[in-house]
Amino acid sequence: MSTPAFPSGERRRNTRLVDAALLETVRETVMADAGPVTPSRVAAAVHATGRLLGTAGALAAVESISAELSGLGPLQQLARDASVTDIFVNGPDSVWIDRGKGLERARVHFDGEPQIRALASRLVAAGGRRLDDGSPCVDVRLDGGYRVHAVLPPISAAGTLLSVRIRREEVFSMDELRDGGMFGMPVQQMLQAIVDHRLSFLISGATGSGKTTLLSTMLGLSGPRDRLVLIEDASELNPVHPHVVSLESRHGNLEGSGALDLGELVRQALRMRPDRLIVGECRGAEVRELLTALNTGHTGGGGTIHANTASAVPARLVALGALAGLSREAVQLQLSTALDAVVHVERTPAGRRVSCIGLLAEDASGQSIVPAVELRAGVAVAGPAWRDLASRLELDPGLLPGPLPGSEGPISRSDHLGALA
Repeated sequence: MSTPAFPSGERRRNTRLVDAALLETVRETVMADAGPVTPSRVAAAVHATGRLLGTAGALAAVESISAELSGLGPLQQLARDASVTDIFVNGPDSVWIDRGKGLERARVHFDGEPQIRALASRLVAAGGRRLDDGSPCVDVRLDGGYRVHAVLPPISAAGTLLSVRIRREEVFSMDELRDGGMFGMPVQQMLQAIVDHRLSFLISGATGSGKTTLLSTMLGLSGPRDRLVLIEDASELNPVHPHVVSLESRHGNLEGSGALDLGELVRQALRMRPDRLIVGECRGAEVRELLTALNTGHTGGGGTIHANTASAVPARLVALGALAGLSREAVQLQLSTALDAVVHVERTPAGRRVSCIGLLAEDASGQSIVPAVELRAGVAVAGPAWRDLASRLELDPGLLPGPLPGSEGPISRSDHLGALA
């Protein structure tokens, strides 16, 4: 699919139609009256200017000005592509998008640095925050499913930086994710069984690897009588399920009051009789709340975490626990009763893929994630923990190609290291 941007000739023509004078005139007219900025109001304001634009030109002007006043400005056309998950602005002529197969340069440009800064300031203001020298780095969530992050110079040496993550209202089904190449049928059966058997799990991976997408889809597999309570720093999960309650943390206002952190949300969630507790993303001291949520007796909970590999998750949790003032021993004690499995996803040249499913193993030496399923040359093969996972999920051990050595009997860290050797 080609990048949804205007050809250069059409882009230049629309730029001439929607010049700064026209934009400012329409803005003053629309903002003079209270009420939402709607296409009909913008169209009336364009018509009132008396500018002879023609039918096609008037439609293009209305669309462009509406985006400038209440949308993503020049980036709005990129957001219309359903496959675009992220938009990055590094400079007036450096706009990039991610459609699941790596970054691509978009044929969209800004007139200059002031236009980027104005757009960033407007978007941040629409999210109830302020972007200026006193707050040069801001992250906000906007209506329409947009999560916007902006950075001003001199924090950014290259000028104003703008990152837009798009949350799509439509959630993929497991079949759609499989058809898109995220996993094959055997892995789909395992992911479904993990939910059905109420294993507590984390989805690990890098930013943009598909963690939230996969978690939303898996949560939609929960039984219809389950009450799902989602706890997030910024609302991104939207599972297709009849009983979902979402709680979102809140930043303090300009005076620093009114903040509500994830820890308080976990405490409130426990009073809401959840069947599954989900902490959407863990990348800091909130690991304490994640482990607390998974240790409340509500099986089948989970969340996402940034990690290089599935095997790196225990060490990653210990490191994040230190930020929350937890000792290694405290994290490991909580982890031993909180976590069953880790599902790791990666970005590859072919798209986003589930590359590993592992089980938590523990012995006197510590904790590790032992692979039960690994993706090799695009094929899911059995790992050392496969027979144990198949037994817990009541799956046929013959579902995958032959288990690797070390998969018999109880899993321990030494078994895992020997198998890898």
